[in-house]
Amino acid sequence: MMRILVAEDEPVMLKTIEMRLRKDGHEVIALSNGRDALAALDTESPDLVITDIMMPYSSGLEVVGKVKQGLKKIPVIVLSSMGQENVVLEAFKLGADDFITKPFSPNELSMRVRRFQV
Repeated sequence: MMRILVAEDEPVMLKTIEMRLRKDGHEVIALSNGRDALAALDTESPDLVITDIMMPYSSGLEVVGKVKQGLKKIPVIVLSSMGQENVVLEAFKLGADDFITKPFSPNELSMRVRRFQV
């Protein structure tokens, strides 16, 4: 089981991700904007971060940057919509470990999360 911080501003997508990860046995901190995600990084100590790129208040790129400048090596999976290749490349430059293009299947999400389990 992992503690997974999920930042996604689309309510249905956030709920879908949260339900799948809980079904897989993980503890989920589900947040709907970048600002809350940045704040939670200081208090929640997740094992994995899944973040959308385009969110209100703070972007997923800011979330990736903050995670990767921390002392712990926390993996980050970035969610992006089709046609955001330049943003995905920027996320990788900041240290993102993986990305999933939306829409995606819950099975794909489970498989990618499993890769980061210790």
